[in-house]
Amino acid sequence: MLATALGGLALPVPALAAAGPALAVDTTTARHQISPYIYGMNFADEALARDLRLPVNRYGGNATTRYNFRADTTNRAADWYFENIPNDNSSPEDLPRGSESDRFVQRNKATGAGTVMTVPMLGWIAKDRSRACGFSVAKYGPQESTDPWAPDCGNGKKPDGSLITGNDPEDTSIAVGPEYVADFVNHLKGQFGGAADGGVQFYNLDNEPDLWQSTHRDVRPTGMGYDELRDRTYEYAAAIKAADPGAKTLGPVGWGLNSIIYSGLDQDTCSRTGCWSNPPDKAAHGGQDLGPWYLDRMREYEQQHGTRLLDYFDVHLYPQQSGVFGDAAGDANTQALRLRSTRQLWDPTYVDESWINQPVRYIPRLRELVDQHYPGTKIAMTEYNWGAHGSLNGALAQADVLGIFGREGLDMAALWTAPAADQPVANAFRVYRNYDGNGGAFGETSVRATSADQGKLAVYAAERSADKALTVVVVNKTGDDLTSSVALTGVSASTAQVYRYSGANLAGVVREADQPVTAGGLTTTFPANSITHLVLPRATAPGDTQAPTAPGRPTAGTVTSDSIALGWTPSTDDTAVTGYDVHRVGTTGTVKVGSATGTAYTVTGLTPDTSYTFVVTARDAAGNVSAASPGLTVRTAPTAPTARCTVGYTANSWPGGFTATVAIKNTGSTAIDGWKLGFDFPTAGQKVSQGWSATWKQNGTSVTADSMSWNGRLAAGASTSIGFNGTWNGTNPAPTAFTLNGQRCG
Repeated sequence: MLATALGGLALPVPALAAAGPALAVDTTTARHQISPYIYGMNFADEALARDLRLPVNRYGGNATTRYNFRADTTNRAADWYFENIPNDNSSPEDLPRGSESDRFVQRNKATGAGTVMTVPMLGWIAKDRSRACGFSVAKYGPQESTDPWAPDCGNGKKPDGSLITGNDPEDTSIAVGPEYVADFVNHLKGQFGGAADGGVQFYNLDNEPDLWQSTHRDVRPTGMGYDELRDRTYEYAAAIKAADPGAKTLGPVGWGLNSIIYSGLDQDTCSRTGCWSNPPDKAAHGGQDLGPWYLDRMREYEQQHGTRLLDYFDVHLYPQQSGVFGDAAGDANTQALRLRSTRQLWDPTYVDESWINQPVRYIPRLRELVDQHYPGTKIAMTEYNWGAHGSLNGALAQADVLGIFGREGLDMAALWTAPAADQPVANAFRVYRNYDGNGGAFGETSVRATSADQGKLAVYAAERSADKALTVVVVNKTGDDLTSSVALTGVSASTAQVYRYSGANLAGVVREADQPVTAGGLTTTFPANSITHLVLPRATAPGDTQAPTAPGRPTAGTVTSDSIALGWTPSTDDTAVTGYDVHRVGTTGTVKVGSATGTAYTVTGLTPDTSYTFVVTARDAAGNVSAASPGLTVRTAPTAPTARCTVGYTANSWPGGFTATVAIKNTGSTAIDGWKLGFDFPTAGQKVSQGWSATWKQNGTSVTADSMSWNGRLAAGASTSIGFNGTWNGTNPAPTAFTLNGQRCG
């Protein structure tokens, strides 16, 4: 530390903060609604739910797979010696009224939280309120481990670690079908009303069925295949919808990334035999991954029956990086890994640092699956956990995750399980849900926020609907104080209120001194390992608080294959208007594509033969923004008929290996029925090792990919995406020429 002399004494001088990455927030672009349901939890207690104004609370986990609401009893499965354990209940004679599930819903109604209730789909439930175990030592012999409080209950493994087989499921359970779920839903309706009347809104179609052969092997020793998952979803979801048509369902509630790729049967088989390169159940279904196949079947059901059975495509996520998911914060390397690993949620350049060893892009991956295979389906993650709830490092990761959820457009999430109210991770939620103790919250409309280095300073921004304040959350993931500029566009504010959670006070979020804001933004210091919430109240000036009127509906002028010329009638407040912004409307939100001072703008860089929808907004000198104009939908011109296809090739490389994604588009005017892609690697050291969504072959440097039964037809303008994992030595350049069915693609 430096020092200076004063009256003969050396006084310490604080070290200057390091220069941090530049931040920028633009409220005029990338605007989309943030679902409140992303801030959910599993089993949050009433006090925490009330404090956070928790939007959704889930009753889930392995124990709920065999929950008997009539006896108020769960089977704890492999989590705890396959034991039936009745819930504490002061009036069991009143059951099913007053069960733990009833009390859970009642607490949620008291705090305003929506309920996600898990309903059994396994076909077995706990048989009564008696304690019982699936693998009795007296009945099945000595076992590797037993319950220290109930020594007759074993873990179902012999002393040598091999599995006990041939046990009787009726030791603990009774068989039930969809009628049981219908009774459960009708009971909840009778107690709390239907979903449309303030009752239970959401129903999970069981919990992680692709792991039943492990978690519930005392009653289900084999994995469940594609067809059985489809049939059970049809039966049980239909029973829920018949009992409460307003209820929303979530499925298939898989355990993680593998749940999108493999069935439980394939995971069971290949974990024992190593058949991952050619899993038999997947092969029997045209080689299509389970996730898209499942969504295709749900879409087919709605087309055939006129009823949507699946409302949310729900798959869990637990980070697989070593040490990240766990109670302990871990050493410095583990803590740094935890903060990096959140990139698997969105970043196509991040290769997962685990056995996965490839880019995950979890939220965009889920969104692309539903958009392609069952449009209109929402995406959910009703279990996730980045660990270390009791540490500041865990809070930093959680704050980053919540920001990512909002920016990337996730529709629902629930932390497994809820933290204690005094744990740091609870304060990460408070930053977004109650930063000032008076209900102060992050905004509901996400806007563009960027960082020159998201790994150091992660930034998220949203506009609040009630007062139009801009809210900005900045997570400093480093051990250094960082001073950064925050550039602001479309913001009218003179002051930023500062709320911060850091190691300076782990007890809660602290209000700090306001920061001045200029027309261009502000510069401030973000302390090491901190979460900062900046609140910029909208500045108002007497006589200039009124937004301009909306411009007229745009019209199209010249349309080419990659551009559209737009024009519109001006706002009726045109004398006060300083400019117009043109926005493209898509399935994931509205994106600003350009600005004009007049009433015309040409949008460029578009895809041929593709429909686009545009709206225009007006803005004035005070930052007031009008409502959007009516929308115009227009299709770009097709490409020249001589080029019937385009191919996009992207690769994420690491030393010796890479993952390639290949996008094929039919740019012709007629459909392609069955295709064969061809290209040559530029070097002899590049090899395809494993591919998906096509039959891949390589001969020397020449590579071909034949379509599958499910993606072979490409309608005019349609696209499909395929890919492969590969190896390389020397260099790894991208191919430059592609053919489709022997024709050179443009």
